[in-house]
Parts: sequence; C-alpha cells; structure tokens
Amino acid sequence: MTGPTERAVVVGGGLAGISAALQLADRGWEVSLLEARPRLGGATYSFDRDGRTVDTGQHVLLRCYAQHRALLARMGVASALEIQDRLSIPVLRPGSAPAAFRRGRTAPAPLHLLPALLGYTAMSVRDRLAVTRAALALYSVDPDAPENDVESFGGWLRRHGQRQAAIDRLWSLLCVAALNLPPDDASLALAARVFRTALLHKNSSGDIAVPGVPLSQLHDVPARRTLQRLGVRCGVGERVVEIGTHGSGLVVRTADAETDAAAVVVAVPHRQASRLVPGRAAPDRDRWQQLGSSPIVNVHVWFDRRVTTHRFAAAVDSPVQWVFDRTGRHEDGQYLVVSLSAADEPITRRTESLCRDYVEALRQLFPAARSAQVVDACVTREPHATFRQKPGTAVLRPQTTTQVPGLVLAGAWTATGWPDTTEGAVLSGLAAARAVGSVTTRRLDSEVSA
Repeated sequence: MTGPTERAVVVGGGLAGISAALQLADRGWEVSLLEARPRLGGATYSFDRDGRTVDTGQHVLLRCYAQHRALLARMGVASALEIQDRLSIPVLRPGSAPAAFRRGRTAPAPLHLLPALLGYTAMSVRDRLAVTRAALALYSVDPDAPENDVESFGGWLRRHGQRQAAIDRLWSLLCVAALNLPPDDASLALAARVFRTALLHKNSSGDIAVPGVPLSQLHDVPARRTLQRLGVRCGVGERVVEIGTHGSGLVVRTADAETDAAAVVVAVPHRQASRLVPGRAAPDRDRWQQLGSSPIVNVHVWFDRRVTTHRFAAAVDSPVQWVFDRTGRHEDGQYLVVSLSAADEPITRRTESLCRDYVEALRQLFPAARSAQVVDACVTREPHATFRQKPGTAVLRPQTTTQVPGLVLAGAWTATGWPDTTEGAVLSGLAAARAVGSVTTRRLDSEVSA
C-alpha cells in the first residue's frame, strides 16, 4: 500500500488505462485518469445514428482472454458476453453449402481440433491433412524466440507444406482476424502466440464471446461507475499536452491545468506516446513510430427483414471476411455488420462504393437478402486500429518501465508478448500498475536508508 498522499495520473482511458487505474486505486493511490475523448473505452465505443446504436467496430473476445473477462466481471458486465459452449465458426461461400469449423467437445488439446480440421469441408481432403500436420508443428514454435519474430507466418506455412488454397481458406481467415494482417505480412511469433494460446493450449480457449450489448455499455459506462466508486477522478475531455519532471516527481499538463504526481502511466497509442514521453525517459521513443498501423473497416447494413439465422459467420471466396448479427432486441428487420481487417484498400474507398459492393456480397452469401430492402447503410473506419504486427516488430515494442522512475508505459503496443488485442491491452495496464508499485517501493526504501 502507498501513503495517503501518493498521487498517480493515468493518461489514456482505453482498456489499458482503465485496468491500470483500477489496480492503482486498489493499492491505495490517489488516482486521476485523463482521457482526451468524451468517454472511456478507447476505440471500443458506440454512437447514435438516427435513433440506432452503432458500435464503431465489431469486437469479439475468446475464452482465453482471462484478464479482459475478469475486468468485465469486476465492472459488473460479464453477463453481457454471449460465449459459445464450444468453438464453432460457420464458414460461408457464395453458391455453396456452409462449411463448419467446430472443435470437439471433450477431447483434450490439441486433439480437440481434429474434428474442426478434418471436418472442414471448405478445403480438399489433401489440404485438411496438411493443415492438421502444420497445426501440430505450430505447437512447437516458441512465440518468445527472436528468430520467430523476424519470419513471416506465410513463409513458415509454405515451408510446412501449406498450399495457397489452404492458406486462403483457413490460415488467412484466422490470421487476418487475429493479427489484422494477412499471413505473408504477419509475424510468425505473434501468429504462434495466437494459435497456441487460443487453439492448441486448452480445448475451450478459443471459444468465441460476442458482446450482447453496445460497446459503450460494455466499457465506458461501467468503467466510469467502477472507477468513481473507488474515488478515481475521471477527467474525460482532458487532453494531456506534456509530461515533465518537477523536483523528485512528475508533472502532467493539460491545456487548462497541471497536476503533480509521484507516478504517471502513459496508456495511449504509440503515436501519441512518442510525443508525450520525455526523451530522457525513453531515448528510443522515435522508433515507436516504426510500429506503424493497420486499419479496420466496418460496413453496417440494415435490412427490412431477417436474412440469416447466423449470430456470426466467416466467409471465403467473397469480399466479406466476417459478418455479425447486431440486431437489437426490439429492432425490426436485421442489422448486419461486415468486419474487414487488414483493410488497406477498403479504408481508401468512398462510403457509397463500399456500401454498394458489400450489400451485393451479402446477397451472394444470404439468398434471403436478395429480396430484402436496404433500410440504411453506413461505414465506420479505424485507420489505426492496431499496430502493424509484421515481422521484426518485437524489438520496437518498449518495456513497461522507462528511464524516469515512476513514469511507465501501457498499451497493447508495448512488450506484452501478445498481439494487439483487448487482452493485451488489459495485461499491459496490470503490468504498469505493478511497475509503479515496484518503483515506489524502491524509492521509499532508499529514503528510509538515507
């Protein structure tokens, strides 16, 4: 526990910042959380469109996201997640019967995947057998080995006998969703982390959870309520413009005020962090820009009637990657969201063009949509949804601590060992809070010994 006068400032109100603020408050700190946006939750939020609630993007969790799920439980919204009883992904193809990627129910890992791989009819029997061998080989790839971070996942797949059909029909489907890059552009180490943790470690780890409420009700509203109950000051709409030192402590400046603090957690994306963190704290901060970014685009379509019974589905041989049913409980018709990761080309296109093409793609996948009328359609864009999880990025991701005591970093882009996911963000916030406690303990010990 800290003394009653110890103040910490958390800069950034995404999942990393929320997690860090909660942990610091638990440890007795006086905490202020400052967020430039008018809400908490970072990129995971909702807005109103003509009386309809629209999420900026479609976010899913996996059962193995233990810390994110624990955060939701603490905020009282764990029941808002709709979790599969076992991993089951309908895979749609225009003009063909759906295929299914469905794990075994009781077999231990990794044997639980055999029914999913061998029964996946979107691929030839030859490719299914080859994919099974590759999946078992992937289990032995060490995600923490530096040599695996500099190799592409696509290159590794080809070295392990994967034909292009198997890459297109399975590996790319999963890799693009998990890493926001196609296999040829993605780090083998990060791909191995995803597949080992979610699919090969425990039979239930990859079960998919979809929020049953708008994202603002999953993160923003419950986070504010929980933080305020702990006495954390939530300064939304307060943009931090500078972080500096003041005597033996730190100072955080906004446009209107400045706050002295014993500790500061910088929990903003790497582009902002490289500008806020003082150079003497992180001499390599300019390198963070090399992490780059990958976009995600979501096309939202409202039909005047139901066109599918799928809660969500993936697609191959189609411009659609994943589609989610987001129809509200009291909403007429059906509201579908097409989620497009690794969206370098779609992010540049006009809204009208995207809506037209993806409505047509949905009609190719769902015959009932061909006679349905489109009531409304719109597009949401996340140009910097994740950092670019390409080979060689591990050396660019900074550790939690900096060279200034008490100034620490958080965010899914830091060296969590995880890809840029909501779980990685929460883990980084927890690590930042631990680092703050460690720095404070060392400082107090030195003061006592002096």
